[in-house]
Amino acid sequence: MKITGIRHSRHRLRLDPPFPPAWDSRPRHAFETDIVRIETDEGLTGVGSGDTMPGFAGHEELFIGRDPRDLERHARVIDNLSFHYGRCWPFEVALWDLFGKVSEQPVWRLLGGATGGRLRCYASTGVLRGKMDTVATAAAIKGAGYPALKLRFHRPHWREDLKMVEAVRDALGDAIDIMVDCNQAWRMPWDTAEPWTLKEALACARELEDLDVFWLEEPLHRGDFDGMARLRDSVDLRIAGGEMAREIHDVHQLTDRGCLDVLQPDAVVCSGIGGLSRAFKAARDRGLEISPHTWGNGIGLLANAHLAAGVGGCPYLEFPFDPPEWTPERRDFPLTAPVEVDSDGWLQLPETPGLGIELDGDRLAATEVT
Repeated sequence: MKITGIRHSRHRLRLDPPFPPAWDSRPRHAFETDIVRIETDEGLTGVGSGDTMPGFAGHEELFIGRDPRDLERHARVIDNLSFHYGRCWPFEVALWDLFGKVSEQPVWRLLGGATGGRLRCYASTGVLRGKMDTVATAAAIKGAGYPALKLRFHRPHWREDLKMVEAVRDALGDAIDIMVDCNQAWRMPWDTAEPWTLKEALACARELEDLDVFWLEEPLHRGDFDGMARLRDSVDLRIAGGEMAREIHDVHQLTDRGCLDVLQPDAVVCSGIGGLSRAFKAARDRGLEISPHTWGNGIGLLANAHLAAGVGGCPYLEFPFDPPEWTPERRDFPLTAPVEVDSDGWLQLPETPGLGIELDGDRLAATEVT
């Protein structure tokens, strides 16, 4: 089997109403996604999606004519490209999709099948709302069957955010688990705010402990390994992070230096499915949990779901969901049908070979950016 072609396309879905993410001061009026397809001489195609893969164009000859099943070799080349240019890991995801199709197995089973392809999900909200609307959103999420939800912190002071958690806990009691994402690890290019100090993060964490928060996510800058370790040692609630780690070395640092209880690197951003599966298994041997970042489109969601289902140790999988601004239909517009959870908040991955991706050709043609 040989790779005969590589297709890379960009697609844009207009958003009305716009989506105002908590971590971005600029509302988003469109959602763009890049899709890479790997074609073979046997008629099978692998699909991946994620970053724009800057620098990949012009290097296709490094893969054309090669056997797509040489995953380790290809991952090394992708790692080289990602160092010199941008994150090219969506191509590795497409290789795994293809490898599953060749093997006639779902990727989650090829990675070990630890969960039987079944994952409990939490609703990951993305919009900052007033107190009444926050409580109403949380109640609707609980009513839809989700066992947990994540609230965002990004108001002028974290004590304002804390009031939202208090309101949800008062309204719903212990009927739902609550995660909190501080979004302090990274910033949008135009956001010059300083990240929290360790003292700020510790004060916030202690307040959240009293509210029985399930985990505190990214309370410090991504490079503050010592601060994360000290924070983790000082509190009882879980500390989560690493969603935008770019290098597998960073993931190992987070593990080796005792920074986190829950690792969240994303396969379309860092080291791909193969690299993260090894790192996650090593973390699990140390008693850590995993919950990969999935915010993006349904292809990235599926890739990380297969990763988590294969490795195991994922208490909850992130399921981006915050209607009306962010719905499965918007998120998964490249697919024939959106990825959905069942009425109890569980995602059951199919036995379909590969990642189970079905692209909507008509929608892709209508939304392609030329």
